[in-house]
Amino acid sequence: MAKLTGRELYVDDLPSDDHLWGATVRSRSPRGRITGIDFDPSVDWSEFVVVTAEDIPGRNAVFLMEYDQPALADDYVRHVHEPVLLIAHESRDMARRAAKLVTVHVEPETPVLDFCAVPSEGDIQHGTDNVLKRILIEKGDIEAAIAAAPIVVEGEYFTGSQEHVYLETQGMRAHLEGDVVVVQGSMQCPYYVVKALMPLLGRDEAGIRIIQTATGGGFGGKEEYPSMVAAHAALLTLKSGRPVKLIYDRWEDMAVTTKRHPSRVRHRTGVDESGRLLAQDIEIVLDGGAYVTLSPVVLSRAVIHAGGPYACDAVRIDGRAMLTNSAPFGAFRGFGAPQAFFGLERHLDVVAERLDMDPAELRRVNLIRDGQQTGTSQTIKDGVDRIEVLDTALASSEWDARRAEIERHNAADPLVKRGLGLAMFHHGAGFTGNGEVMLQSVVHVAGTQEGGVEVRAASVEMGQGTTTIFTQLASDRLGLDPDLVLVAQPDTHRVPNSGPSVASRTAMVVGFLVEQACDDLRRRLDLADDARGQSVSDAIRAWYAAADAEELVGEATYVQPSHIEWDEETYRGDAYGAFAWGAYVAEVAIDLRTYTARVTDFVAVQEIGRVLNETLATGQIQGGVAQGISWALLEDFDWRDGAMQNNQLTNYIIPTSDDFPPIRVEFLETPYPHGAQGAKGIGELPMDGPGPAIANAVAHAIGVRAAVLPLTPERLMAQVDELAGREAS
Repeated sequence: MAKLTGRELYVDDLPSDDHLWGATVRSRSPRGRITGIDFDPSVDWSEFVVVTAEDIPGRNAVFLMEYDQPALADDYVRHVHEPVLLIAHESRDMARRAAKLVTVHVEPETPVLDFCAVPSEGDIQHGTDNVLKRILIEKGDIEAAIAAAPIVVEGEYFTGSQEHVYLETQGMRAHLEGDVVVVQGSMQCPYYVVKALMPLLGRDEAGIRIIQTATGGGFGGKEEYPSMVAAHAALLTLKSGRPVKLIYDRWEDMAVTTKRHPSRVRHRTGVDESGRLLAQDIEIVLDGGAYVTLSPVVLSRAVIHAGGPYACDAVRIDGRAMLTNSAPFGAFRGFGAPQAFFGLERHLDVVAERLDMDPAELRRVNLIRDGQQTGTSQTIKDGVDRIEVLDTALASSEWDARRAEIERHNAADPLVKRGLGLAMFHHGAGFTGNGEVMLQSVVHVAGTQEGGVEVRAASVEMGQGTTTIFTQLASDRLGLDPDLVLVAQPDTHRVPNSGPSVASRTAMVVGFLVEQACDDLRRRLDLADDARGQSVSDAIRAWYAAADAEELVGEATYVQPSHIEWDEETYRGDAYGAFAWGAYVAEVAIDLRTYTARVTDFVAVQEIGRVLNETLATGQIQGGVAQGISWALLEDFDWRDGAMQNNQLTNYIIPTSDDFPPIRVEFLETPYPHGAQGAKGIGELPMDGPGPAIANAVAHAIGVRAAVLPLTPERLMAQVDELAGREAS
């Protein structure tokens, strides 16, 4: 209601009578040694607070997975836009204008910008080979299987980056409460920010308080980067002693924050004449940018999903994330899986064409059945009918009839060509392997004096529906009216660490803990396990009516299901407790006068365990599909020296509502016993299927390779010309 009425306070709306406005001075060189900093003499710099690396009280690093990325570069820069110093002023306009009047002098060195090239000796900036992370998955004898396969098909596929375009840009407000540094802002992971600030500021957890404000979208872009903004705001507050707001303009946000990793995926696939997969030899290379950030996690997700929802006895997946002197890449919805699935699912259509086989039939032959194993040797035994997922999508899209009708249309119309494309995929919910064990997530459900409860977790609401789902789960578990259920705003001095709001884990993992914490609260009240409604509410009120009553709090801590076994060294075993499964069908029309591809119809079928809230679930799928369509057709980057040049919404093209087709969403349900009410993850899933489904539809329409995303008019025109040249020769 606060959002609908405009009462909601985002970080830029927080009132403050005495705050300063912060701004960041950045490198303009992609790589080199800092030789000096000049302050324009026309500015009275005594009016400004200036922070350099020398002002950092602790370790100069924004910690996430490694201590490699400095909060402020002190002697060397690795990318354009790397932060070098901070300034603050009472006027927002003056702070921003003055930041442009500080010149950072850099003795340039040759930047590394091609993530696919083998680095030379002078290029090495990380380890011995610029590899930020490498993961190898092996199952069976791949070389023997390739040698024995009667048909071997090879392919190479590329995906570009993607900007999150969340509604609200990055922003933080810092102030002091006694000796405690308090940072409020737009974020997905409050405890990540605590973890990053502790070594930087030289403080323990008690000396840092992080509060999530209303957050206008994230999609992964507010997973790790808010720690950088929070660090800068906190440093300015410590230097000045005054509250500081640091809010990015859209151009700055687009230029400097993390993006989806560009990728190259190579496939060498052995099949028999029936289409049965005999060998999958896959190489994945990601552009990690200048620092590690979350590249190991993104690469992990990519390699685990690279073999797809198919059974194959011989699999090798070799993945690496490479350093370049680009602004660092990071988390984005799907994080690695969309790149992997584009390569795989586009390649399977190439294999089907080689076999003169219907692409849907090729997938039907190879879809994993219960009792068979994934590429990580995880035995699937979830009871899901993956053939039903496929058949539902084929029926809803009228696959056979539409393909035949499209063939007739294309033969008659020389100007507008149509195509129909399919993609199948799966997505693991929650952290990989033992990740959830390491998190040890905790949730509290506290009784209130009004006879209701308050759910306390670090999981954030950023538009995806966390508040609604947690309210619904607690209300259903205890039989309380939803009006008696509150969901606490994430505040690290008030809520326990339930882990980050990432990886499709909030409803499945944290929601399950909400249910268990409700059960624990009932036990503390000495109520029967089936006590619900008024009896629970009366017992809570009676608890607080007692003299000197302590706070009533039910608690739950994550316990890994006994069926999960994972070897982090070999990447073998149960990568995830549960997978969601999907089959998407896209229909496209391509105008050969403009080479513009348009999606005209889209069917999205997925099995996600249990649908908790159909409205929210449908919105999640449609939103993910919309982002996938945009990534597949429109979002193209103009790179120069590893920096985004088209960092305005006037020249970075995203779709409007007019660019989307009807997105027809269907759910299948096979409840997962370790998820809230049987639910599995959903948020990442819809990003995986649109790219390959659309590319396959484009290839069906005009016969091009469609091996590079996005499929912009310029790329399609070049591919049509290339195809015509090949046919002419």
